[in-house]
Amino acid sequence: MHLPAILFSDVLSTAMAGCVGLAALHGLHRLGLLGTWLRRSIPSPPETLSGTAPFVTVQLPLYNERDVARRLIEACARLDWPRDRFDLQVLDDSTDDTRAVVDQAAAAVRHAGVHVEVVRRSTRTGFKAGALAAGLLRARGDLIAVFDADFVPDPTFLSRVIPTFADPRVGMVQARWGHLNADESWLTRAQASLLDGHFVIEHAARQAAGCWFNFNGTAGVWRRACIDGAGGWEGDTLTEDLDLSYRAQLAGWSFAYRPDVTVPAELPPSIAAFRVQQRRWAMGSIQVAQKLGRRIFDAEVPRRVRAEALAHLWANLAWLPALGLIVGLPWTVLARVGEPPPAVGLVSLALCTLPNVVFYRLASGSFRDVVPALLLAIGLAPAQARAVVEALVGRRPGFARTPKRGEGGRSSYEPDRTRGWLELGLVVPHLAAAALAIARGHASAAPFLLFFAAGLAWVGSGAVGARSAARGEHQKGSALRGAA
Repeated sequence: MHLPAILFSDVLSTAMAGCVGLAALHGLHRLGLLGTWLRRSIPSPPETLSGTAPFVTVQLPLYNERDVARRLIEACARLDWPRDRFDLQVLDDSTDDTRAVVDQAAAAVRHAGVHVEVVRRSTRTGFKAGALAAGLLRARGDLIAVFDADFVPDPTFLSRVIPTFADPRVGMVQARWGHLNADESWLTRAQASLLDGHFVIEHAARQAAGCWFNFNGTAGVWRRACIDGAGGWEGDTLTEDLDLSYRAQLAGWSFAYRPDVTVPAELPPSIAAFRVQQRRWAMGSIQVAQKLGRRIFDAEVPRRVRAEALAHLWANLAWLPALGLIVGLPWTVLARVGEPPPAVGLVSLALCTLPNVVFYRLASGSFRDVVPALLLAIGLAPAQARAVVEALVGRRPGFARTPKRGEGGRSSYEPDRTRGWLELGLVVPHLAAAALAIARGHASAAPFLLFFAAGLAWVGSGAVGARSAARGEHQKGSALRGAA
């Protein structure tokens, strides 16, 4: 073998071992959370709140949500709380005919005896964070509940969650997300499994360990004093919920998680819509880590709390070694490097693969959706790694909200055609390497190669084939503004 080939072989082997090692750290963290979750004790939730019922303002931030706005407003108007201690704020930044839908729905629930106010701004400064801050200036509530457009809370939500605020140290209570359309497709089942991992295991484990966790942007209730004491909503990251959560806990507030209270929501029905959501979350978490990481590192709290907070905020860095493994694995075969050393393969299986299989099996309660969830995660790796890099170098894209479709057949706001050609291009070396591995008697690498190829093909084909309706949304918005 010529010297350049030997050098390439050595560099590739070293890079692959490094990626496996970094990915193994993520797997070890998963195992730690699983261990805490399995050992947790489940306290009985508070049932009543003594004294006068606190005043609750329910904030509904909307931007061009014609398909779901009415359902949301009507569901929140049915919340079971004394009508003289409760009001709705529809924070409507819409630029299309969602405005008319909101006005009609607000008029209907107002006629039914619910106090509802529609708050509109001339500009979307700060996006969702700016809307929430603007509403807070006019809110009457001591407690502030927030629901995104695709959520449908049960009427008992407030009466079950608010007693948790009997503890004056509690600044926020987060409920679990449910799924309105989990059984619609393999994609929605995979998403449900991934989200269940976060809500069933991660939140519960962090709470059980006395560590910090976050408000998820919706299906939660804040103590207004907590928001004010933490500095209020800020729009300098794409995840204003994560940002405020950690600033509040740095300020000394505690959070409570209520896994027994579930609020169902719509899962993105297309790959393109799902990628928009995941890109925003990945970039936003890195932005918050950059913004607050030093403050958390220096915080006067137990070391394990700081360590878990930093691990949580920087968790999306794991997409980088994941992409390294996806890109490098086929070339270990195609470049005749051969199979990875047995120790590397054993570590990869024991610390990179099995922890995720067990994690999502316990979260979802079934093996049925574990394979689709892992395939989806593999297919997302190129786009997510790019989002992480863009966040690290300081790129600041606008806030792209996730399209919803409501009870109709299709969303009016499907995102533009997204880049899926990279994922599809990466399928080719994986298939070629799998065939070569089998031909050369290294068949043990073939299942991983084929699995990676399947995930990349699924996400890549779904992204490239996305329906583009954003132009129609823009045209309708421009027509509305011209008529206003």
